[in-house]
Amino acid sequence: MADPNPIRPVDRADRTDRALGSRQLAAMLPDPSGTRPAYRHLARAISALILDGRIALHVRLPAERELATALRTSRATVTAVYDLLRESGYAHSRQGSGTWTALPDGRVPSGITRLLGPQDTAIDLARAAPGLPEQTLTDALAQIAPQLAEHAHTPGYHPYGLPELRAAIAERFTRRGLATLPEQILVTSGAQHALTLVLGLLSRPGDRIMVENPSYPNALDAMRRGRLRTVSVPVTDTGWDIEIVESTLRQVVPQLAYLIPDFHNPTGLLMPEHERVRVLSAAQRSGTWLVIDETLADLALDVPAPPPFASHAAPGGTGQVITIGSMSKTHWGGLRIGWLRAPARLVTELAGQRVATDMGGSVLDQLLALALLARAGDLLPPRLEQMRQQRTALAAALTEHAPQWTWQLPPGGLSLWVDLGEPIASALAERALDYGVRIEGGAYFATDPGLFEQRLRIPYTTPPDTLREAVHRMATALADGLSQTSTTRQPHWVA
Repeated sequence: MADPNPIRPVDRADRTDRALGSRQLAAMLPDPSGTRPAYRHLARAISALILDGRIALHVRLPAERELATALRTSRATVTAVYDLLRESGYAHSRQGSGTWTALPDGRVPSGITRLLGPQDTAIDLARAAPGLPEQTLTDALAQIAPQLAEHAHTPGYHPYGLPELRAAIAERFTRRGLATLPEQILVTSGAQHALTLVLGLLSRPGDRIMVENPSYPNALDAMRRGRLRTVSVPVTDTGWDIEIVESTLRQVVPQLAYLIPDFHNPTGLLMPEHERVRVLSAAQRSGTWLVIDETLADLALDVPAPPPFASHAAPGGTGQVITIGSMSKTHWGGLRIGWLRAPARLVTELAGQRVATDMGGSVLDQLLALALLARAGDLLPPRLEQMRQQRTALAAALTEHAPQWTWQLPPGGLSLWVDLGEPIASALAERALDYGVRIEGGAYFATDPGLFEQRLRIPYTTPPDTLREAVHRMATALADGLSQTSTTRQPHWVA
């Protein structure tokens, strides 16, 4: 039986060990024998990884001899790489303590630039998030104005979330088949915030976390920044291999497991009910905390919306299941409202942790979320019909302009996981920018370097005409030829 107390003391020394292993870094870098001069190619790749956050700031890079061995190149090449990194501001040396990563003056991490949004007129296919109709927003703001005025006379701090919003979210879970009390709900600033809180409380550096491969890039980034060791289980065109999931839980015994069973991002797959039961049972036996991401659960296009994952657990079997969700995919990403459902005692501990970062969410946003949730029965059906029409338009455009590409029509969600037939996704994404299309290659959704280079995630969250034009431009870019030696590209916003 797992220890009912989820909190484990964190050795602060773990957080001060800021060295990057040579094999770990080598696995993230391209083959140095592939281009010339190799040292410039490697330095450019490392600087891109630093900007993207995949290599943290202020960590010690491997010793030159160790990295040279791991890369199967000469020490002189690695020396030249480090020299170039220091010259460009991406590293600095400390006498007797090695070379450490840094950020040059004037450069901004990609995590920030993605949030700033595009500064050009490119069609943006990197964001799988719909907009909110203007009239819907205007009406909701008018509706909540009197309620907001009432709250103006209070301090406005609600670490757990507005009581009425917690109650509404709990009722929503209950209505979907999982009896829930408001005390089991914590309102957060989006699902990503919820995940970060959970990782910070229930894990420590070096802990193992089971994840799907591919998976949501921002979630993977949060795990990397928490210095967790990801153990991946595959999600293929046919779905999850539950035997691998069960054996991973049994043999690895991860502290946490992060899953997206409802219209999985990026594949769009839906985990069958009997497989959910097996995952819950295996996680209970291993004492692993399940973190279930349900941000896409309401976006059921061809099937009924699935009940909560935890509702399939045996009686008393939901004690180590945390469910996170948000309104970003169903309503609007600009409404930074998410939530998590967990045992009441854990919710209290997580609320205590969130006070150290933001003390409580915006009252205005929470009142707006409450008003929109109350109208979900009216707002969601037309949104789903819009997604169906846009999905049809995207599929038709791909059939017309890129018949050599293949995909499966997902039963829900917001995107197609397209197989290009050859490992050209990063090169095509870079080339597509010249044709006015912003998109990310499949490798960005991978848990390990070098995977899914034959895949593109293409969202159908823009109007049909825009989708047709975007596919036409990408097909033209491909027909005009891709660079054989593509430079490392700074990734853009992915949602």
